Amino acid sequence: MRSYRQVLSNAGSAGVDGMMVKELKAWLRSNHSCLKQQLEQGIYRPDAVREVEIPKAGGGVRKLGIPTVIDRLIQQAMHQILSVGYEPTFSEGSYRFRPKCGAHHAVRQGCTYVSEGKKEIVDLDL
Repeated sequence: MRSYRQVLSNAGSAGVDGMMVKELKAWLRSNHSCLKQQLEQGIYRPDAVREVEIPKAGGGVRKLGIPTVIDRLIQQAMHQILSVGYEPTFSEGSYRFRPKCGAHHAVRQGCTYVSEGKKEIVDLDL
């Protein structure tokens, strides 16, 4: 239910199957037991990801992959379970894709470092 609520709150576009987030509840009512069985048996296979190009501020485009709503639901559920174990292992200086963290937090922290007299800040994306 937590992952369902999160996917609902994020909204987003449809994936390759065309299913919109607002259709998820009805789909789950009809297909929940089959989906659960596939996951438990290890035979669930995610769908292809829909690729769209979005404009970059400085010109050009970047590619964005949009999973299906069902795949987002499963990804969110897995994230909620797994993050309990891996989140505490992240460095305090890690800001991306973490709860209550993001680029703005990283910039604010960088400003704090500069005001403390530090001379270098490293931005790394793996």
